[in-house]
Amino acid sequence: MNKLVLAVSAFAAIAAVQANAQTVVTDTDGNGTYSMEELKAAYADLTEETFKAVDVNADGAVDADELQAAIEAGTLPA
Repeated sequence: MNKLVLAVSAFAAIAAVQANAQTVVTDTDGNGTYSMEELKAAYADLTEETFKAVDVNADGAVDADELQAAIEAGTLPA
């Protein structure tokens, strides 16, 4: 019984840490915006359609404000 309680507690702790983890997007080329490839590294299931929706000004790149707005709108997970 004690092992079961410990196992359940450990699982709950891991789930809590994962729930609080935040996705990190890295500007690998240092140009101040995020490309499809840079966002895809952080969001593996990102589609071209979603990228275009996040890229509100349609300049082919996502800036920090667009990224934050997409996260707040739920378009991208935090």
